[in-house]
Amino acid sequence: MVKRKSLLWSSVLSAALLVSGTGFTTKDISAEAQDAVPKLQQQQQLQQTNAAKELKVGDVNIIPLQVTGPAKDRLNLIILGDGYTAEEMDKFQADVERNLNVQWSVEPFRSYRYYFNVYMVQTPSKDSGISCDPDDGNVRRDTVFNLQFASQCPADKLARGVTYGTGGTEARNNILTNYVAPQLGIPSNAQNIQTLAIANTFTYGGIGGVHATTTGSSPQGPLVSLHELGHSLGNLQDEYAYYDRGVPGGLHPEREPSSNHHTRLTSSQMIEKQTKWWRWLGEESESGGTIRAADQDGHESGVYYSSNVWRPSEHSMMRHTGFYFDQVGREQMTQRITGMRNAGAMPLASTPVGEVGPKDVVWVETMHPRFHILDVTWEVNGKEVKNMHNSRHLKLADLNVQAGDKVKVTVKDQTDFVRDSNYLNGSRMTQAREWTIGKPLQKTEVEVKFTYTSVTDHPLANNEVAFVETTKPNDRVLDVTWELNGKIVQNTKNSRLLDLGKFELPKGTSQLKATITDPTNPTGPSETINWTVDNGLPTAPRTLSEPLVTLDGDVEHNVYFNEFDMLLNPVDDQKGFIVGEFRLDRDGWYNYFGFPEKPKGTPFKFTHSGTDIKALTYGNLGTGGLSKASFEQSYKAGDPGGPFVPGFGTHTVEHRAIDATGNIGNAESFKVTVLPGETPDCSTTVTGKQNGGLVVTEGVTCLENAMVSGGVTVKKGASLVIFNSTINGGLKADKAKNIQLFGTTVNGKTNITGTASNVTLAGNTLNGGLTLADNSQVSANKQFGEYGPIMSGNSVNGKIQCEGNSSTANDFGAPNKIEGSLTGQCKGL
Repeated sequence: MVKRKSLLWSSVLSAALLVSGTGFTTKDISAEAQDAVPKLQQQQQLQQTNAAKELKVGDVNIIPLQVTGPAKDRLNLIILGDGYTAEEMDKFQADVERNLNVQWSVEPFRSYRYYFNVYMVQTPSKDSGISCDPDDGNVRRDTVFNLQFASQCPADKLARGVTYGTGGTEARNNILTNYVAPQLGIPSNAQNIQTLAIANTFTYGGIGGVHATTTGSSPQGPLVSLHELGHSLGNLQDEYAYYDRGVPGGLHPEREPSSNHHTRLTSSQMIEKQTKWWRWLGEESESGGTIRAADQDGHESGVYYSSNVWRPSEHSMMRHTGFYFDQVGREQMTQRITGMRNAGAMPLASTPVGEVGPKDVVWVETMHPRFHILDVTWEVNGKEVKNMHNSRHLKLADLNVQAGDKVKVTVKDQTDFVRDSNYLNGSRMTQAREWTIGKPLQKTEVEVKFTYTSVTDHPLANNEVAFVETTKPNDRVLDVTWELNGKIVQNTKNSRLLDLGKFELPKGTSQLKATITDPTNPTGPSETINWTVDNGLPTAPRTLSEPLVTLDGDVEHNVYFNEFDMLLNPVDDQKGFIVGEFRLDRDGWYNYFGFPEKPKGTPFKFTHSGTDIKALTYGNLGTGGLSKASFEQSYKAGDPGGPFVPGFGTHTVEHRAIDATGNIGNAESFKVTVLPGETPDCSTTVTGKQNGGLVVTEGVTCLENAMVSGGVTVKKGASLVIFNSTINGGLKADKAKNIQLFGTTVNGKTNITGTASNVTLAGNTLNGGLTLADNSQVSANKQFGEYGPIMSGNSVNGKIQCEGNSSTANDFGAPNKIEGSLTGQCKGL
């Protein structure tokens, strides 16, 4: 039986958290005190804040953030902070919250959150920041764990590994041995302890291993820790195309890599050998592209080599932080989590195996995924006991068992995340216990209590499985009654689990309650646990940079030259850090963290070829996806994934939010058409009404919100740029330099001939037909190549004639609506 914590009101309200820490959840409080829980939580939060303010260098303050079971049966994540002064403990706590909420938003951590206990360790440093930080002074600082970017300052400007310096490892081990281990009740070097040290710096960096590191204020800090947990918890290897950033890794040796998510086998070879990720081949990847092997259309490069080795997906958490784990990595992570890392066995508490009496009650206590229920099957003498409804208890008195009969229970995790039968049927995801009917168990009396429950410090998600664990007498099953919004839930079969996804919950919040009583004394001692259930979905409203023009349609469709910015503001009606996500052209969801190396609130920038930051490229609209190694942007035919093609054209961007409970909001979307070129600077600007026509003879004339009666004529060498205007009388341009029209209506014939540099027409209405002849379109991007006059998202009423232009007209993926015939170089519009 799991021993409960015993916290008295007086001790909770007055005991200092210094040195040992005492954090609690509502399961630690007596039933009579439940109504006062919100007040008590507020008092505890105030107490923690006051304790943090009293901290000084040398103090150790441990705060349990999530405790869902005994430490021996959980992966225990110990979060340390370095370079945070006593006055910066609030900042440390905010960095921890952001880090954890990002982690809980990504599978399989989202589903298997309750397989972890989490503790935060506050240890104030003398100095703020860490040592040899290339973006923060690059000097030595006095901190608890001496985290550093290099052993000697100054560090290289591309340094990204954050390691423990002199004395830091000893300080960490001392805290684990003398403070953490006594609280957990397991050795400090237990294989199911994982530490994560968060460094107080804005600079990107971290390392993996059992003692991983990341940086607290970096926009990508939580993503680095996820990546590092992929290493240290999942045994996943890097999928980089380089070892030294900025330097291609070269040719992989002529051998099959040992990594389970890298290969040199083709799909047919992989299927024939039934090895590596053969079960996932051909599926759309969770992190972009289609899952493939070493085929012509496979995803070449990985494990530090730029060629001659292949990974499953175009992207993944192990290649570029921001994306999800793909199915191959997710399967590896899942079985490592369920198997308690190196233990190789899914925890399962039970009635002690051996002999039990024919009237005893045998039980199992399983793990608790958040969104599905582990299958529990009971057998007597090899025959399944029917209608058990996944019960964690078996009343032998109901089965007329005899001495010598064999009773067996099998617990199996049938998750969709795992397909390898070696995992599904092995000890990591399947466990069994057996008993023989014989000598009865010694009768035990227990308190009528909950032992562990779903966490209560934040709401439950609208589709998760709420759980309670109870004390267990061996002659009866204590009753658990569930109430949802004040009504008793019928036909629960006295289950310790309630699948909230099966209820039509009202929008907003609901109230869930579980009460435990003794069937032999229904009016006797009892205990009640309360939760809030959150059925209000988060959103991620967007703000986009000002477009050249917005095209008509059911979905917002903006047109830009070269680039655009997107600012997301994730919001929810509940507290907690909200995670924003987006994906480009359905190519894998990507964490919205702002923008690398930029302060909070900076929008994410998309450009045709991305933005290079410290030898990595972000916001790439071209081939290969959002994030790349910068050297990959110069790849040509014959290079892995090459040649690189800049991302001019039309794209769809979706965005959504995931709240602190794990609810995934509905995705919103918009379209963008990104065109090559730029708008020339105006030498003359015309607005308002213009009668008698307009003749442009030199310079760059811009019309903005203008109405011209009498037509517009553009002479040789002059340029015309029009925004949101109306021209009555037609437009004629002969041998102009640039002609650009956006969101403009032309009533009358439009003739554009002999233009020397650029013709761009987007989002216009042309009444009277269009002629494009003998125009020279100078490519604005040599890597992209040539294109003809740009015609994107226009409505043309009348005949379109195109001939003699330097190349065919191009709509860049934004179709035109044409009422009339098409000839020559415009037939493809």
